[in-house]
Amino acid sequence: MPRRSPDGPAPQYLKVKSFLREGIAAGRWVPGDLLPSEAELGAQFGLSRMTVNRALRELAQEGMIERVQGVGTFVAQIHRIASTLTVRDVHEEIAERGHAHEARVHLLEKLKATAEQAAEFGLKAGAPLFHSVIVHLENGVAIQCEDRLVNPACAPDYLGLDFATVTPTHYLLEVAPLSEARYTIEATSPSELEAKLLGIARRDPCLVVKRLTFSRGIAVTAVRLTHPGSRYLLEGGFQA
Repeated sequence: MPRRSPDGPAPQYLKVKSFLREGIAAGRWVPGDLLPSEAELGAQFGLSRMTVNRALRELAQEGMIERVQGVGTFVAQIHRIASTLTVRDVHEEIAERGHAHEARVHLLEKLKATAEQAAEFGLKAGAPLFHSVIVHLENGVAIQCEDRLVNPACAPDYLGLDFATVTPTHYLLEVAPLSEARYTIEATSPSELEAKLLGIARRDPCLVVKRLTFSRGIAVTAVRLTHPGSRYLLEGGFQA
């Protein structure tokens, strides 16, 4: 995904890309719908067909839309998802799209690890863990519910952070540099709490990433990231 210079305006084609992406996320166009033509989008935004074409080309590469030569451009029936193996900060991802990030804290607490949680962290049952539930919004739309457990030995100040100014991912990568990560990625339904926090129905499909990360062989954090299927594209790669 192209980066914009922090000192200059966003490329013009991103206006078209954001307009279509947000419209699809909001349900203005649903899978299979015909989208405005290049000419219509060019007239609407005062841009050349070449500029509009770049926005459409990138959305097609991301799996958001499908282009049929001689027919038109449609919302994709099935979104392609390239699994991301990097640990990225959601604030950074949103900023790269030229959008505004907001974090809403639902829960911050200290708890005693269940037997299952303790096994995941290599601790004894009843050992203390930090727990947070935070909703991340992009331009005011909830795109991720982050349900996270943190090892206090690795991040003792975690519960005292201001998550309006720093994300858990950013902080944890600073205090406990990543050495290993284990993932599962699945399409499933949200929990009752996740549906409420994301403003979706229990029947709405979601993309759920579960990740356990380590620093120098010690389990630092286990997180469940739930994304509404219609609002989020997961992409990226991995480099050691």
